[in-house]
Amino acid sequence: MSLQKQISKKRKFIADGVFYAELNEFLMRTLAEDGYAGVEVRVTPIRTEIIIRATRTREVLGEKGRRIRELTAVVQKRYAFPENSVELFAERVENRASCAMAQAESLRYKLLGGLAVRRACYGVVRFIMENGAKGCEVIISGKLRAQRAKAMKFKDGYLISTGEPKKHYIDEAVRHVLMRQGVLGVKVKIMLAYDPEGKTGPSIPLPDNVIVHEPKEETPIMQPQEYGEGGEGGYAGDS
Repeated sequence: MSLQKQISKKRKFIADGVFYAELNEFLMRTLAEDGYAGVEVRVTPIRTEIIIRATRTREVLGEKGRRIRELTAVVQKRYAFPENSVELFAERVENRASCAMAQAESLRYKLLGGLAVRRACYGVVRFIMENGAKGCEVIISGKLRAQRAKAMKFKDGYLISTGEPKKHYIDEAVRHVLMRQGVLGVKVKIMLAYDPEGKTGPSIPLPDNVIVHEPKEETPIMQPQEYGEGGEGGYAGDS
């Protein structure tokens, strides 16, 4: 952030966290229809770069880059950045099926469009699993049909929920759907598949993953040669 005066490390981390949370909330509301999938803030000595990840980057940029310039001006004014010291970029999400935010937004618009809850959820689960995810879970709660609120879970595949690997393997997103009868809560969890190159998933293998190798080609064991003809062992002088 553009705080020139000296502040303590503790205050700086809090200020950076608040800035990121506010920016994320603003972009989430503004770019919800354009498949917003997260933001990354990079602070360099010359300028602050804000990278917006979305599934539809053309809509984020707008006609001749008009929309991204408007967003840049809003961010610059709100956080009192000096002129030309903040820049916004749009980055396309390659596999939107493995992005929990994009899938939660997709489910939200399906429900607002009047699609049945089960059909919408099963559609999202199937789409995620068909595109190479290891597992997924969709939880939807609220007044689904009757006046009484309840929660429904839709699960498929293998999904871990604890430990260090959860930080790398699980992508999670929560959205609120403002329906006529009340608010529905939507939670999407996706377990990414292991990718040694780190492009489509984490490059850190699961600690309890067991690799079973193909058995080696067995070489035939040669029979030992037999010496002499028949006859028992022992000394000739024995009687």
